[in-house]
Amino acid sequence: MRSPEPDALPLVVTHGWPGSVVEYLDVIGPLTDPRAHGLDPSIAFDLVIPSLPGFAFSGPTTEPGWGTVRTAKAWVQLMARLGYDRYGAIGNDGGSMISPEVGRLDGSHVVGVHVTQIFSFPSGDPAEFEGMSADELDALDVLKWFWEKKGAFNTLHSQQPQTLAHAISDSPVGLLAWNDQLLGDDLDDDFVLTNVALYWFTGTAGSSIRFYYDDANAGRPAPGGPTTVPLALCAAGSGDFRSIRRFAERDHANIVSWHVHDEVSSHYAAHTAPGVLADDARGFYGSLR
Repeated sequence: MRSPEPDALPLVVTHGWPGSVVEYLDVIGPLTDPRAHGLDPSIAFDLVIPSLPGFAFSGPTTEPGWGTVRTAKAWVQLMARLGYDRYGAIGNDGGSMISPEVGRLDGSHVVGVHVTQIFSFPSGDPAEFEGMSADELDALDVLKWFWEKKGAFNTLHSQQPQTLAHAISDSPVGLLAWNDQLLGDDLDDDFVLTNVALYWFTGTAGSSIRFYYDDANAGRPAPGGPTTVPLALCAAGSGDFRSIRRFAERDHANIVSWHVHDEVSSHYAAHTAPGVLADDARGFYGSLR
């Protein structure tokens, strides 16, 4: 989606599972055409919003290895082939893992990374827990609850995705039930059904969940230290994974913006609060000009 503004900054925008490019439909207007939305036209973006390999319009993957790092490498190549030598990366869910890797791999061209979660976890060193604030301890409790009550999908995807793939590729109701557990009750029916329909009609129910297996088994290369490209967090105030800054700063050396928005209560902020996400992204990238 090209902006009518001549100096628009390109952004590669990445979704996760069980979302899709549909997540970002409502932010396209204010980000690409700010003038039409009463916003400062000097901060505008060209948007590249690809389906992840193995998801929806990218079609089923036919070989192993399409995890976080390989996808990030593909995005770097994609932006180069499109002729962009200066760009940013935005992500949610799996996109919040891929986008920082895009910055790590292509730091000479990526001006900044904007994500809705920073997936940095305790390393196991007891010293990391010393002096944790009440808010940080509460965030750990949210993470503990998620893994104990809803984390089975991650384990199954990571260990035996093909077992599940037969079931969710054979029954649209089964696919709806499985994917909806991670979409949540706070989303409108049209959004849920559109996302699930994209998986069904493109035959990517099974290949999409292999992303987890590929990440767990193809393995990530050694990270080579913290990322250094400017990083911004635009997080939901409730109803989502809560990033913990002390862990995030261990993995990312250049966090320049950390915003938690109490008015956002969904994992899919670009859909449920597009104005908040767009304004946060505009503020971040506007500060990098």
